[in-house]
Amino acid sequence: MSNLKYRPDGKFRTPPLGPLPWIAPSLILIATWVFWPAFEMVRTSFREVSRSGLILGYVGLENYSDLIARPELVTIFARTFLWVGTIVFFTAIISLPLASLLNQKFPGLTVVRWFIILPWAASVFSTALTFRWMLNGYYGFFNTLLVDLRIIDEPIDWLGYPTVALAWMVAVAVFVSLPFTSFVLLAGLQTIPNEVREAAQVDGASPWRTYWRIVFPLLRPALLVALVINLINVFNNFPIIWVMTQGGPGNSTDVTTTFMYKLAFRMQEMGQSAALATFNFVIIFMFILLFLRVSGWNKKDEN
Repeated sequence: MSNLKYRPDGKFRTPPLGPLPWIAPSLILIATWVFWPAFEMVRTSFREVSRSGLILGYVGLENYSDLIARPELVTIFARTFLWVGTIVFFTAIISLPLASLLNQKFPGLTVVRWFIILPWAASVFSTALTFRWMLNGYYGFFNTLLVDLRIIDEPIDWLGYPTVALAWMVAVAVFVSLPFTSFVLLAGLQTIPNEVREAAQVDGASPWRTYWRIVFPLLRPALLVALVINLINVFNNFPIIWVMTQGGPGNSTDVTTTFMYKLAFRMQEMGQSAALATFNFVIIFMFILLFLRVSGWNKKDEN
C-alpha cells in the first residue's frame, strides 16, 4: 500500500520521513564504504604509523610537508595530469565515431558489439599482463613480428624506455576505456528521435552538418557522463601501470596512485601515502566541479 496520505483538497500528502526509508539502505552503504574509508584516510594523513601498522600519534601537517618536500612529486603530478588528459581525450575522440558506427544497422552488428565490449568485460589486470607479454623485450609478439618482417634488426625493450613505455600504457588504457565510453554514447544516440535527423535532411543539411549542429548537442549529456566517469577511473587507475612497468624504470612512469603504493608498502611511509591519497581526492573533486561548471550541465533551456 502506498505511504501517501489523501487530503480533503484532493492532493496527496507525503509521510513525515518522505523518501528516507527507501533510500536509507543506499545511504548506509555509501556511508560505510565511501565516507568512512575517506574519513580514515584523511585522519591517517595526520598520524605517524609504524612499519608494523601501529598508530604512534598525531603529527599535524608533518606528513604533508615531508611529502611536498620530495623532489619527484612535481614530476609525478605533471605526469599524472598528462596521463589522465591524454587518455580521456583520445578515448572521447575515438568513442564518438565508434558509437555512431554501433548505432547503424548492418550485418553482424551484434557480433561487433560483443567484440567491442570484451576489453571492458575482461580483467584490467589480465589485459595489462597480456600487453606486457606482447611487449616483452626478448620474445614478445611485437618484437617477433617486426623481426620476422625485417622491419627491425633486433628486439626492442619497449617498456625499458620511459617515453615509449608511457605511450604504450596510454594506448592500453584507451583500449580498456573505449567500450564503456562508446556504449554510454550509444545509449545517448538511441535517445535522439529519428525525426530530428530527418527534418535536418529535408532542410538540406549535410550529414556532417547534421551531426555537429543537431546530433552532437543532443549527445552532450551522455558525453559529459562518460567523460566524468572515465576521468575518475583513469585518475585512480593502478593495475595498468603497475603490471606493465611498476612505475619504472625508477619513478619515470609513476603516477600518483603507483607512487602512493610505493610510499605505503616499499618506503613504509603510510602517513605520506594517506596525504597523497587526500591530495588525489581533493584534486578529482575540484576538477569534476570545475568541469561540470564550465560545461553548464545544470543550466536549463532559456527557451
